[in-house]
Amino acid sequence: MTLQHIGVIGAGTMGNGIAQVCAVAGFQVTLIDIAQSALQKALATVGKNLDRQVAKGSLSQEQKLAALDKINTSTDYASLHGVQLVIEAATENLELKLRLLQQAAAQVSAECVIASNTSSLSITQLAASVSHPERFIGLHFFNPVPVMALIEVIRGLQTSDATHALALDMAQRLGKTAITAGNRPGFVVNRILVPMINEAVLVLQEGLASAEDIDAGMRLGCNQPIGPLALADLIGLDTLLAIMQAFYDGFNDSKYRPAPLLKEMVAAGYLGRKTGRGFHVYD
Repeated sequence: MTLQHIGVIGAGTMGNGIAQVCAVAGFQVTLIDIAQSALQKALATVGKNLDRQVAKGSLSQEQKLAALDKINTSTDYASLHGVQLVIEAATENLELKLRLLQQAAAQVSAECVIASNTSSLSITQLAASVSHPERFIGLHFFNPVPVMALIEVIRGLQTSDATHALALDMAQRLGKTAITAGNRPGFVVNRILVPMINEAVLVLQEGLASAEDIDAGMRLGCNQPIGPLALADLIGLDTLLAIMQAFYDGFNDSKYRPAPLLKEMVAAGYLGRKTGRGFHVYD
């Protein structure tokens, strides 16, 4: 199968980023969301991102217009008819993802590959919710999608070699580097990264150092481009909490217990950059 048409479910930060890179790479894209306002916002975001690329000289005005022309939006899952790959990019919530995947599977052909952009949930469990689970795979893009070069490709127990090969080919056509991971909570990157961030929250909670000093220490002492608490704010504290809870439940190991301060910050609505306040304050 020659991949030409990709469906993306969810027009939020990850969804519109995935739609953008797919369109720039020449794929036809159908972007689905429950709200027309979310779709309009997504197209505006993609347009601004492409304008920045044009200003930097990495994209021509003609390429920008061609990419925008390749993105169609809809609130109707029937619009997915004819796509060859559908990527679910909704919030990290198991019940929500299962519902959206089942809605998508009801509209696409039995040959259509179905993928989830989950960062921590079981690909095997998600695959079991659709017919022909051998066509299901995890495609974990990283935020911001147009900038980050990595895609984690996660095989579930049922994933076929043909499905895996198509995912690797798509990543290459997007200009991304793919690594293949097995189906364990957090896969590779988040399995290492998120517990480190959680430990930074515990250090802050204990009053060992300020948020600014923790971030400076890890940037200057470990050569990280961004401190762990600033990264937490960028990712979203609610997302981090969901991932840590998935680790805790999945491994049944106390070393993955979410930091109480992280839980309290989320309860207070201090979710990071998207709310203007997390471990740091933003304009």
